[in-house]
Amino acid sequence: MARVEIIDTTFRDAHQSLIATRLQTEDMLAIAEKMDRIGFYSMEVWGGATFDVCIRYLNEDPWERLRLLRESIKKTKLQMLLRGQNVVGYKHYPDDVVEKFVELAHKNGIDIFRVFDALNDVRNMEVAIRKAKEVGAEVQGAIAYTTGKVFTLEYYMKKVEELLKLDVDVITIKDMAGLLTPWKAYELVSEIKETYGVPVNVHTHSTTGMAVATYMKAVEAGADYIDTAISPLAFGTAQPGIQTVWHALPEAVGSHLDRELIHEVSRYLKKLLDEKYSGLLHKEALMVNPYVLKYQVPGGMYSNLISQLREMKALDRLQEVLEEIPRVREDLGWPPLVTPTSQIVGTQAVLNVLFGRYERITEEVRNYIKGLYGRSPAEVNPELRKRVLGDEEPITVRPGELLEPMLEKCREELEKLGYLEKEEDVLTYCLFPQIAKEFFERRKRGIKTSPMPPGAQKLKLYVNGVEFEVGIEGVDLSALKYLPQIAGSAQTHTTASSIGTMPVSAPSVPSPVPTPAPVAPAAPAAPTPTPAGEGVVTAPMPGKILRILVKEGEQVKMGQGLLILEAMKMENEIPAPKDGVVKKILVKEGDTVNTGDPLMEIE
Repeated sequence: MARVEIIDTTFRDAHQSLIATRLQTEDMLAIAEKMDRIGFYSMEVWGGATFDVCIRYLNEDPWERLRLLRESIKKTKLQMLLRGQNVVGYKHYPDDVVEKFVELAHKNGIDIFRVFDALNDVRNMEVAIRKAKEVGAEVQGAIAYTTGKVFTLEYYMKKVEELLKLDVDVITIKDMAGLLTPWKAYELVSEIKETYGVPVNVHTHSTTGMAVATYMKAVEAGADYIDTAISPLAFGTAQPGIQTVWHALPEAVGSHLDRELIHEVSRYLKKLLDEKYSGLLHKEALMVNPYVLKYQVPGGMYSNLISQLREMKALDRLQEVLEEIPRVREDLGWPPLVTPTSQIVGTQAVLNVLFGRYERITEEVRNYIKGLYGRSPAEVNPELRKRVLGDEEPITVRPGELLEPMLEKCREELEKLGYLEKEEDVLTYCLFPQIAKEFFERRKRGIKTSPMPPGAQKLKLYVNGVEFEVGIEGVDLSALKYLPQIAGSAQTHTTASSIGTMPVSAPSVPSPVPTPAPVAPAAPAAPTPTPAGEGVVTAPMPGKILRILVKEGEQVKMGQGLLILEAMKMENEIPAPKDGVVKKILVKEGDTVNTGDPLMEIE
């Protein structure tokens, strides 16, 4: 068996999958030099959700993280996961943003770009791949692996051919949900190697329990690279642990890794997880979940659904949502469930269960059906397409061609706001404008603490009838014998003084990026939001007000969009419930709201 190179995911996908991407830069830097000496081919340290979480939750600059890691890791190649035209966000960005992002990522330390598209629409990968090759980086062209009637061997080989025409260096089989069986891995890797002779990387997750066996057959078939993490930040919804893999593949992994250094890092990670991140590591993330094979829900998406439904007081309807997901996926032409399509499908499934099938359609689903995310693997349900588009035809061009350049516009806005300190800030603002402004304001004011510390858990308290969501750091809520009393008293309007001296952070707000849910009493069934008065439009779910689409005094028609609520990483248009006039707008852009909060009065 030939030697296989190891790509380590500890600093990116592993903690993204297991502790909600909350590993802080300082905790990486403490072991970065040791990691550098282990002998990995490369380390995946950036991209995916790490960019978003850095500015949203950790109060860290993701660009600074990359620069600091590059300073400490001098020998090992650094790589990132890039979502093609989505970059590191949840929608398409113009070509000028994609190109500049790749340029600055490479400049700050990225050697290898792993580029994928959620729909396997290679057109959405062209700009990023071309730019990465232009700056001299190595490119892994990734295929999102999933199963279904359209996902045949011929389908995947066609995608390989399209990627090779773009001159990628490596083909990556990206199995985000642990669906790749050992025999399918052998078949696919063998076919790629025999037909094209190109280097092949296999990426999988341990969610369904097959990952180590899958790697063994992939390496037997000739895979050149496999992705692993260092236990205990491994297995479960993350990648298999290298300590297990080297025993499973002794001839392939051999002696080119420093096992003693791996043991040292492992001991450090265990101590770190025990002392700092214990509140973020939940048993569900570590348990093998065979139902993923039925519903094809990746581990991260599954934990997100739990958090989302708990926030909406609808956790008892999780099974209905899981059953709805394949139906939505079929309606949308079988998109693979990977960011952002996992969020698009999952959020729509939640709305279908809570409000009726397609009674509420997210803006992302509308854009998806319009073709603005790219070409779906199969045809979209004609009835749903008619409902969304009417007689309008979906676009057929590469979606990025329709987007106006925005780099200079973002630069001007940032300068006007007084936040521009470096070139990278422009990209941060282009990608996440609302969150970036909040981050830049904290930076400007010299606020060093994170909005929600690692390991903190959330608890809802009611003070004089007003709901507060507070973070409790360093306390395992499941171990608090008095938690039921707190929860109970909160329901009866707990006073602030009754909280005592429990260490709490400033009130935290519900967010579209789910955080690990606290152990708490079972949530009640999802209620219909209590009307706040005749003609008052209320929030159907927790989220943040992104845009207000109407003005006070404006005449509106039933179904017309009133505002955009960002929830569950998606933009949800809140429609007018009837014809009328906007009497009063009760929120402003940037506000966070809970289920049932009043938004507008329609007269």
